Amino acid sequence: MRLVLFDLDNTLVDRAEGFRRWVWEFCAEHRLTPDDAAWLTSADQDGLAPRDVFFKDVRDRFALRDTAAELLESYRQRHPTLIPAAPGVLAGLPRLRAAGWRIGVVTNGNADQQLATLLCTGVAGLVDGWAISEHEGVGKPDRRLFEIAAARCEAPLRDGWMVGDGEETDVAGGRAAGLHTVWVDRGRAWSGDEKAPDHVVADAAGAIELLLE
Repeated sequence: MRLVLFDLDNTLVDRAEGFRRWVWEFCAEHRLTPDDAAWLTSADQDGLAPRDVFFKDVRDRFALRDTAAELLESYRQRHPTLIPAAPGVLAGLPRLRAAGWRIGVVTNGNADQQLATLLCTGVAGLVDGWAISEHEGVGKPDRRLFEIAAARCEAPLRDGWMVGDGEETDVAGGRAAGLHTVWVDRGRAWSGDEKAPDHVVADAAGAIELLLE
């Protein structure tokens, strides 16, 4: 039985597009400008900025009445509903399953928000299991999170695959777990800080086609 594990944000789902939608809603609600929207996007650091720090900075910059904790809670409830599945994913995952693949999701992040993203995008119904770092108490690139995801899929890690856009978390982590690796480059060049992946694709749809071949 073949196993493939996918990252979630900016792999199976377009987290960046969901954030852009959230920014424009937030700016409209608070009567902010396009320059403010650009600042929010930059401060987000493509999702890498710690959320508590990000919302403290947002509150301070725009002198908002809500606390940083309230802003964060509102974001965690709204953002998942704005995130679309990445192109080709909702059609491609059933093709993988029909071809005999077991499919899992292995993702870092807030448990409630990541679960909501899985459900709202429709990805949850198309995979065999998932492991979310906050819920499991361990995050990528630690091998244990990959092992948990594989167990949920009832498939062995051996000869499995890891697909994701993170050099350290997905490629290096996947390799350390004994997986073949596919890097979703999203138009970026490989930094060279980690050993190169086995394959490079533009998006998850490309990874799905690669696996089907």
